[in-house]
Amino acid sequence: MKKAVFFLLIIFLPRAAVAELPQRIISLGPALTEEIYLLGVQDKLVGCTIYCNRPEAARQKQKVGTVVEVSVEKIVDLKPDLILATSLTDRRAKERFRQLGMNVVVLPEAKNFSEVCQQFLDLGKIAGKEEKARKIVAQAKKGVDLITGRVKERPKPKVFLEIGTKPLFTVTRDSFINDFIVLSGGINIAAGARSGLYSREKVVAQNPDVIIVVSMGVAAEQEKKVWQKFRNLSAVKNNRIYILDPDKVCSPTPPGFVETLKEISLILHPGF
Repeated sequence: MKKAVFFLLIIFLPRAAVAELPQRIISLGPALTEEIYLLGVQDKLVGCTIYCNRPEAARQKQKVGTVVEVSVEKIVDLKPDLILATSLTDRRAKERFRQLGMNVVVLPEAKNFSEVCQQFLDLGKIAGKEEKARKIVAQAKKGVDLITGRVKERPKPKVFLEIGTKPLFTVTRDSFINDFIVLSGGINIAAGARSGLYSREKVVAQNPDVIIVVSMGVAAEQEKKVWQKFRNLSAVKNNRIYILDPDKVCSPTPPGFVETLKEISLILHPGF
């Protein structure tokens, strides 16, 4: 009789554990959506934002709003057992979901690469893919170490990285985007600023060697032309104004962080 009971426990305990894992997930952040695919649980993803377009398959998922504004009605209709939100998600919507008894997990913006990795590990635990998440993070950390080792002895160019135009906006040391500059062997001229709000006068006074505009299409090209009017800037004199895709810079997964870091390292250290 005891053997029979033990045998039944072996069969049914794993199934009970699996039942506790989320089966219907809503993602309200592009990086979170991409990480769900990295973990291999995309079949559980029932909805995401209109900006969740990586990988390509994510475009086909039900859209529930933007990164900030979401449709409470659409999300409720999808009957999720987990809503992955960010610090940008509308606070009132998050409160409403909780009032309705829905499971909301908020993953705030990471302040550095280490936090990008930790949040991915946390998501791996939530999704029941902890081991896979650990392997992906370990590989990403090796990639970062390889890049930082190669640029370590190179001269450190001064960098201004623009993520907003009207008003002009950059990143301080409190953003993971700052790590893109520092880990690729550069100096963020705005690292010590109180906020990301900046002025062109400050940029001109600090005379960066490199300007990186994080934007797309016509707007990016127009902004590049604006900077080219400041002919005394080192970045202008040496033709070192670059444009990067915001998806790569602003919404990285651990592997995506490494790929963008490589790209920025090549910008700062041509031929690296």
